[in-house]
Amino acid sequence: MKKSILSLLIVCVGLNGLTAQNTTSYPFQDPSKSVDEHVADLVSRLTLEEKALQMMHEAPAVPRLGIEAYSWWNEALHGVARTGRATVFPQNIGLAATFDQSLIRRIGDAVSDEAWAKYNIAQQLNNHTLYSGITFYAPNINIFRDPRWGRGQETFGEDPYLTASMGVAYVKGMQGDNPKYLKTATCAKHYVVHSGPEALRHSFNAEIPMHDFYETYTPAFESLVKDGKMESVMCAYNRTFGKPCCASSFLLQDLLRKQWGFNGYITTDCWAVSDFVSHGAAQNTMESAVLAVKSGVNLCCGDEFKTLPEAVKQNMISEKEIDQALSVLLRTRFKLGLFDPINENPYSKINESVIGCQKHIDLAYEAAAKSLVLLQNNNNTLPLKKNLKTLYVVGPYAANQDVLLGNYNGVSDRMTTVLQAVVGKVSAGTSVGYRIGVEPSADVKNNMNSAVGEAQSADAVIAVFGISGVFEGEEGESIASDTRGDRTNLGLPQNQLDFLRKMKKSCNKPIILVLTGGSPICTEELKSIADAIIFVWYPGQEGGRAVADAIFGDLNPSGRLPITFPKSAEQLPPFEEYSMTGRTYRYMTQEPLFPFGFGLSYTQFQYDNLKLSADKIKKGKSLTLTADIANVGAKEGEEVVQLYLTNLKKNITTPLYALKGIKRINLKAGEKQQLSFEITPEMMTQINEKGEKVMESTDFKVSVGGCNPSDLSKKLGASDMVSTVFTVK
Repeated sequence: MKKSILSLLIVCVGLNGLTAQNTTSYPFQDPSKSVDEHVADLVSRLTLEEKALQMMHEAPAVPRLGIEAYSWWNEALHGVARTGRATVFPQNIGLAATFDQSLIRRIGDAVSDEAWAKYNIAQQLNNHTLYSGITFYAPNINIFRDPRWGRGQETFGEDPYLTASMGVAYVKGMQGDNPKYLKTATCAKHYVVHSGPEALRHSFNAEIPMHDFYETYTPAFESLVKDGKMESVMCAYNRTFGKPCCASSFLLQDLLRKQWGFNGYITTDCWAVSDFVSHGAAQNTMESAVLAVKSGVNLCCGDEFKTLPEAVKQNMISEKEIDQALSVLLRTRFKLGLFDPINENPYSKINESVIGCQKHIDLAYEAAAKSLVLLQNNNNTLPLKKNLKTLYVVGPYAANQDVLLGNYNGVSDRMTTVLQAVVGKVSAGTSVGYRIGVEPSADVKNNMNSAVGEAQSADAVIAVFGISGVFEGEEGESIASDTRGDRTNLGLPQNQLDFLRKMKKSCNKPIILVLTGGSPICTEELKSIADAIIFVWYPGQEGGRAVADAIFGDLNPSGRLPITFPKSAEQLPPFEEYSMTGRTYRYMTQEPLFPFGFGLSYTQFQYDNLKLSADKIKKGKSLTLTADIANVGAKEGEEVVQLYLTNLKKNITTPLYALKGIKRINLKAGEKQQLSFEITPEMMTQINEKGEKVMESTDFKVSVGGCNPSDLSKKLGASDMVSTVFTVK
């Protein structure tokens, strides 16, 4: 009698993931039992058909067991996405430009708070539709190996170390540190060597030197498994080494699970299983579904797994194999507490008040502020004074909210454009003019363009140009791209460049060029057109405020480029080649337009007194580096201190230099501080041509400063780096 009363009470108070139709208590509903006991009991109660359906992204309800429908497919790349109101943080490439791991972790924590608030409300509305859950297809940790890739904006840039450190921080923030409950489930995508071209993503075969595979393409995934303890991995559409990524036992079993120790669930990219036939790996959908499960997939984003029951009947796969795959998947739902009484799970108490709260607004502003990269500031044009007599704002993105968002984004009821923020920043007595000047992609057909003439009378011009999601993005979403979202021409759109040329010719006043975009804009002529250039990415809901504050000196820009800006696409290897030769700052020998790690400040920093704890060490030992950094300018500012290593003997293929450490230092004018780095054996490990990790007897050059150690960095105004050499015996 007591047991039945307890069962009814549990149903009445409400269960996450359980329906009120069930009045019977099962062991999988008992919060006192272990996750393994929960999983085993639930799997034993499902029919074969129910098991197959639970392994698809839209898992239906099982009313007889009191199980609600659940959507595994949800997005949170830089804020809860595609499901209404949420705080919109800068796009990932902008977050990477902050070089700030602690900030990214705090953002992950904020996003997961909003995710739970929205989930709790959705449950009350009986809303179990797409994008309503707390398992997310984020972060994207593919390497932005080629700036033409339209989805590079979703990544943390071109460097494996930066990508790994940002990705791990986001995962830790999203998944929380509760000893019993997983806060949300993150998913590292797209595994692996998935970085364009978009038009070929369902068909290309990535053949990569093993050195590049293990040195560039896989380290971030390995770090998220070992350091981030991420819950899920998404296998990509393409083939790698001849096999579809979602049908590769080498990728999914040998490398991911056996070598790296991954124990979470593997999901396909959406409808990737359907591509197996065109890849030549299977004859039909049923064979494809069987191949995916046998290769290690647990969840099908798509509907191909509905064929599995018939495959069992035809002895193509056993029900035991399906049970094993489903058991891995269900562990996550139990770790999230989705079958526990609401009061058992602390996250079920998070309410609507956190969505877009002031704390998250401030965090979005901080992220935008730290992401802004000052590329040029001739004659200290910036910051401007707020009490200018006249100011002219022009450009297709000055009053545009779309460029705040990026892709895979949420929406906010608080969005401030650059124009709005600038008008709110200057003196009430300042005359501010504004015109769009030119459409983002359309030609100007009226030669009597008022904007060109009106700009002449202003004391300064703020020109907001660049690219947006119509030019770059995922296959099918970028309507101005004739290459399904990629950018084969990396320059500023021609019509925008033509307009800026005319304005420069007729206007002899300072031009501050604000560039938007998720990938490099490689038009060298812009350096002669503009007096100052700020690259702002897709800076999120608070991006307009941050840009205005930077222009008028209420914040000091401190962002750094997480990707090299080449002079043009002609400097790049063929897009379809996946070798790293000639790619990124690590292997590019030609001088680019702007180097990786570069960004200016309104103050100057000076490095000196570099010391090592030893100049000779044995293999497997660490050493400590110390150096002094001083703010020798007139303004307070933050410096992104970067540590790079170069193997001087180069007995094997190694990068020209490789980022191995990051510290953000805030210094007041005249302030000096000692900083330190530990140089670990892992940093000194090299990858040989077979893809093996080796420790060589060699000499390493270590460099520390505010950019990478290229000659171009200094030429463009970066502070001098300090460097020395140590020997590994």
